[in-house]
Amino acid sequence: MIALEGVWKEFPAPRGSERPAQRAVDDVSFTVPAGETLCLIGTSGCGKTTTLKMINRLVEPSGGRILINGSDTAASDRIALRRGIGYVIQKIGLLPHRTVAENIALLPRLEGWDASRLRARTDELLDMVGLRGYGGRYPAELSGGQQQRVGVARALALDPPILLMDEPFGALDPITRESLQDEFVRLKEVFKKTIVMVTHDLQEAFKLGDRVALMEQGRMVQIGAESDFRARPASPFVEDFLRAHLAHPTLSAIPALSAVARDARPSDDAPTLPRDATMKQAMDLFFRYPAATTLALVDENGTAVGAVTRESLLQAV
Repeated sequence: MIALEGVWKEFPAPRGSERPAQRAVDDVSFTVPAGETLCLIGTSGCGKTTTLKMINRLVEPSGGRILINGSDTAASDRIALRRGIGYVIQKIGLLPHRTVAENIALLPRLEGWDASRLRARTDELLDMVGLRGYGGRYPAELSGGQQQRVGVARALALDPPILLMDEPFGALDPITRESLQDEFVRLKEVFKKTIVMVTHDLQEAFKLGDRVALMEQGRMVQIGAESDFRARPASPFVEDFLRAHLAHPTLSAIPALSAVARDARPSDDAPTLPRDATMKQAMDLFFRYPAATTLALVDENGTAVGAVTRESLLQAV
């Protein structure tokens, strides 16, 4: 369990400036029970990333208390604290000269794990994130979505009970982003971690979080489930935020693939979809078969009537 009690963070004004010190986070309190996913959201500069980083002491709070399972993090060794908390960021920061397996095994190796245990854990995590057989590749050989999955696997390598995620899908194209969101929903049921995630996308927050915490100018203005926000917005700011972020349909709302289907012949081993499939179904299929270059659209008799490429799908989105 994670608990923040009246936490605040003040950054001093630049030297020589007459501007007063600024509070990036101001009197924030919330609790994340074990196994829950809480999404922090708000406009740029509202303090959500600072709040996240204070949990693992990448940023030291100016006041208040942060407790993990009842223990005050201020009394903890910072290195030991961070090794017990997985951390995934938008810019994954994989080591380019190390293979995927070596990147995942980095922290266990520092902990002194032997080779057989390292190999078993790495293989387990590669299977979990859908990258079996990719352990010998280098980051430059992977797509952005694949690199992000390696980052998640690396954060889980020591099996930490807590996972912090700072806009992990923000830099990805819409197709990969929504596929990874779906994969994350599946994975969080598998590894059952306590998760705090920062996102700028309210639809993503509602999809991935058990609860959502909305911040404004360093303060927490509302925290609750999607139904709470929709039924009982706490202030005009919350109402405006909902209106601005829920005005556009998600990819799931796009009905069919007809706009992107081509007469081109699909590859012989292309995965197949019915001719009336949606873009969301095509996106999910490309995610399950990362090596596929085309999808075959088939009629009721199984005859190919067109093909969809990754490029045509992305262009349509």
